[in-house]
Amino acid sequence: MARYILYRMAHGLVVLVGVSVVVFLLMHLSGDPAAVLLPLDTPPEDVAIFRREMGLDRPLPVQYAHFLSRAVRGNFGYSYHYRTDALFIVLQRLPATLKLAGAALLFSLFFSLPAGFVAATLKDTWWDLLIRSFVLVGQAVPGFWLALVLIMLLAVRWQWFPVSGSQGWQSLVLPAITAGSFSMATVTYILRSSLLEVMAKEYILTAHSKGVGPWAVLTRHALKNAAIPVMAVIGVQIGWLLGGSVVAEVIFAYPGMGRLAVNSIGYRDLPVLQAFVAVMAVLVVLLNLGLDVLYAWLDPRIRLYG
Repeated sequence: MARYILYRMAHGLVVLVGVSVVVFLLMHLSGDPAAVLLPLDTPPEDVAIFRREMGLDRPLPVQYAHFLSRAVRGNFGYSYHYRTDALFIVLQRLPATLKLAGAALLFSLFFSLPAGFVAATLKDTWWDLLIRSFVLVGQAVPGFWLALVLIMLLAVRWQWFPVSGSQGWQSLVLPAITAGSFSMATVTYILRSSLLEVMAKEYILTAHSKGVGPWAVLTRHALKNAAIPVMAVIGVQIGWLLGGSVVAEVIFAYPGMGRLAVNSIGYRDLPVLQAFVAVMAVLVVLLNLGLDVLYAWLDPRIRLYG
């Protein structure tokens, strides 16, 4: 088990190094980094001085080594728009994004797990047809359209929830539904498919032939093995919720990292964008590491292929 965890940690480290290259190249994709970071009316001589002081006139490998040495210490530069350290402003918004992602995950699992369970146990009934139709709609509806419908119905017409902000749990409901609707549909579909596949295995048929009750077979034998692909999908969906909640944060004016990143694009605040991408990468890698350990606990055979 320890060897497997070390292998997955090394894999995560390689991913982070690759992300650091992408984050570094963000500053050079739009041309001269000095011209991007400074105001448009900055005199050319001041731009040249800034480029020299920041080391932007050096070869790219040298610049990357300097960037990486600063990044591992949490130094992504200074935000000229927010007038503070770039990483500091991103970490300020991190709790709000984690709260929204957690609420969206709870919404997704609260509906998807019972729905997938019912659809699998009542296969080919009208319940199964209804749930599968709901899954199809959930995967097809765009997030921004769903957000606008929720605002018009639940916020404007019925006034059940606030339109924007982050005051109390009520302000989390509409963004959580918007961010978690696609994940809810996906987890429901995967759980149904996984349960149906496991229920057709020989050891399940053997348990039935020995007189074990259907509920006992389902809960004692089928669920644990069916949970492995479901956990894999949930892990992917958590990463999606962390990075994909940008639409919900922007539409509902929610003060999270996604909205901060979108605003930073308009402000041409590249240090904040770099810090945002780096923080998201670390979160996703840590999440995947935890899920890998959980997979190995659910199925010890996974350790052998690590």
